[in-house]
Amino acid sequence: MNSRRCAACKHLRRRCPSDCIFAPYFPSNNPLRFAYVHKIYGASNVAKILDDVPVKCRAQAAETLWYEAYCRIRDPVHGCAGMVSVLHQQLNIAEWQLATVKAAIKNESSNVEPLLDPRPLPPHYI
Repeated sequence: MNSRRCAACKHLRRRCPSDCIFAPYFPSNNPLRFAYVHKIYGASNVAKILDDVPVKCRAQAAETLWYEAYCRIRDPVHGCAGMVSVLHQQLNIAEWQLATVKAAIKNESSNVEPLLDPRPLPPHYI
């Protein structure tokens, strides 16, 4: 047993075994991280998911589960899809603004006459 229990074992009020599947991904210094995941998915489902994922991918899986749970708690109706929708909308607005500025620059640059002719004069005119 570890002297310091992970956030999952603290939340579940149990001993933290040395081979605890939650310990590497839900440290004791961040209890809210596991609380969100537990509220949305449940501890046994999270354990099954992490157990089914290859060891090298578990950290990313735990991060994804946490982010999806966080989004679902923030926006119970839309969850992550709501966040993606907002980001797409912001991207579309930025692309429209960029196109507008490019068109304005092109319009202004076509209306300006150069002050000096950048082409050098042929030698017989000098």
